[in-house]
Amino acid sequence: MFGRNATMVEPSRALPGRDTPIEPPFGHTVLGTSLTPPYPQGSEIADLGMGCFWGAERVFWRLGAQGGVITTAVGYAGGYTPNPTYEEVCSGLTGHTEAVRVVFDPKLISYEEILKIFWEGHDPTQGLRQGNDVGSQYRSAIYFHSEAQRKAAEATRDAFQPALTRSGYGPITTEIAPLETFYFAEDYHQQYLSDAKNPNGYCGIGGTGASCPIGVATADD
Repeated sequence: MFGRNATMVEPSRALPGRDTPIEPPFGHTVLGTSLTPPYPQGSEIADLGMGCFWGAERVFWRLGAQGGVITTAVGYAGGYTPNPTYEEVCSGLTGHTEAVRVVFDPKLISYEEILKIFWEGHDPTQGLRQGNDVGSQYRSAIYFHSEAQRKAAEATRDAFQPALTRSGYGPITTEIAPLETFYFAEDYHQQYLSDAKNPNGYCGIGGTGASCPIGVATADD
């Protein structure tokens, strides 16, 4: 559970991986929707790393359909190894971070509102760790799908930094990069903290207490 490799692996040293992808279950344990594409027309995707993905996913599925969330899933992103396993990611030798995928209806919740939950739900100043979870697989990250998402990620980051600074935190270390590939995690990790699986399981998610303003800067600025 607790990785201890607090350095990023060089691409040349990354594990080779495999050609066969991990196949997640079709249905979301809580929401009953599909974890995999194709997603409903008009929906958007946010791929985020905010520490251990078990707790991160629960933060977003709890919003539910009324809150604009269509489905969530956990996986691996931002690394080099194709189709990695959980054990490989936790070794620190794939370059991936644990990520949560949030598929949402932008008519009900905006990408900026998703990012507000992201920023406030963890400590984005810790580099290659999140609390007691140490390693590159726990780093904070936003993997954007469009230029508009990139601008929103950078604008909300810049808006949140002063609030963190006032609260005594250092510079934000969140990686903001285009999504290359989102690799779905194994079945047993999907909705891990749901009532049907491990409702009392480990959750390392915790914020800083600082509030992230949105609407101060927009993706069009």
